[in-house]
Amino acid sequence: MLTLTFLAKTIIELYVMVLLLRIWMQWSRCDFYNPLSQFIVKITQPIIGPLRRIIPSIGPVDTASLLVAFILTTLKFPLLLLIQAGVLAIGPVNLLVGLLSLLKSAGSLVFWVIIVRSIMSWVSQGRSPMEFVLMQLTEPLMAPIRRFIPAMGGIDFSAMGVIIILYLLNYLGMDLFPGLWYQL
Repeated sequence: MLTLTFLAKTIIELYVMVLLLRIWMQWSRCDFYNPLSQFIVKITQPIIGPLRRIIPSIGPVDTASLLVAFILTTLKFPLLLLIQAGVLAIGPVNLLVGLLSLLKSAGSLVFWVIIVRSIMSWVSQGRSPMEFVLMQLTEPLMAPIRRFIPAMGGIDFSAMGVIIILYLLNYLGMDLFPGLWYQL
């Protein structure tokens, strides 16, 4: 059962992160013709394409992707409970759990995008098309921090500042929802 639980949780969380990445790319107006952008669109288009005809975007936010991500995070825990205990528990509390799980997934996505961008800045030094998209995604988060923490000795500490803020928000979630936040 643990193997099936791990597999179901991992697939759902990865797809939610891809959906959130699609929303984030559209919101930050990333280069659509970039290979990473094309991959994200192709992997999400079979589900999001038909839904976008019914659910239009609200401004820069792709509401169809957001709805699918919310539905997946809301159904994740009843599905995992069904796999582990054989009990299907669906109720209004699942909406709160789904919302919290979506917020935690968004924070995790921001964390990993910043980590990948930081590592790629050491390796590719601006020559990768993927690095350009990562820069478009993370620069709106890192630029305000650069005003307070300027680069010292050629080292940019703004990524570390964003990661510290993400950790603070994660600990805030642990304080506000003890026990539940760990299971998300």
